[in-house]
Amino acid sequence: MRASVAICTHNRGDDTMQAIESLLQGDTAYTAYEIIIIDNCSTDHTKERFESMNFPAHVRYIFEPQLGLSYARNRAIQEARGEFVLFLDDDALASASWIREVVRIFDMDSEIGCVGGKIVPIWEGGKPEWIPDDFISLYSILDFSNEIVEMKEPYIPFGANVSFRKSIFQDIQPFRTDLGRIGNNLLSGEESDLIGRIRAKYKIYYNPYAAVEHKISKSRLNKRWLLRRVYWQGISDATQHQSSSVGILKHLFIIFLASIYIIVSMTNVKKVTRGMAKIYYRNGSIVGSFRKSKGMNA
Repeated sequence: MRASVAICTHNRGDDTMQAIESLLQGDTAYTAYEIIIIDNCSTDHTKERFESMNFPAHVRYIFEPQLGLSYARNRAIQEARGEFVLFLDDDALASASWIREVVRIFDMDSEIGCVGGKIVPIWEGGKPEWIPDDFISLYSILDFSNEIVEMKEPYIPFGANVSFRKSIFQDIQPFRTDLGRIGNNLLSGEESDLIGRIRAKYKIYYNPYAAVEHKISKSRLNKRWLLRRVYWQGISDATQHQSSSVGILKHLFIIFLASIYIIVSMTNVKKVTRGMAKIYYRNGSIVGSFRKSKGMNA
């Protein structure tokens, strides 16, 4: 089997069924791939919805009782029967040629260990004007290149549309379980950590034709969500890197500068939002500097 498409989900039963349908409507022969649903301890109707859909035999449901996105993703890698493991977010929709385009890149070179693709946003209610352009990637939107290219450091694919050659996990540990979403928290960093380790031995490629659409719900289109997301990004980044007292002082100094920036930009909503985001990110970085492994996942 060429590909195992993994959809890891937590309490998004309806979105998950739509993601599955987008894959089944694709142009890849069903004998070439399987779909694995990793139900990460959902408490909604995900299992019942799956059973009611009467999906074909190459669509499998697996319940993962350990809450945490990294646990779910690692379970998917363990269960996958294909040469390649393709991750699709539960609130994403695959383009018709997505599977074929991902596999095509892996077949170009055996040294390619990871492939990412274009992620097109579906804004529920439209994109708010106040979101600063330099924070748009926090919504898992990616348009890296119009051509097939190798992604050099520091650029990486995003988890809503990322795939791996399964054989690389024979000598590379999968996702870190002290990073990544657990329940409703917004901890991240597990993707950049893993891809960084893969890059040391393999190539990372981007294919704009391996595109997916990513739903961005109204619940994320407010300043409170963005600032919370930025705060957890600060925690995530600090968790991955060694901290120092000098680094903490730097964070405090940037918070001071951002506060001044906000005061002088009070009439510009986008600039105020950018300043607030910098403060929340640096606060998260300070908290993350004191974070012990697996100690702040809730």
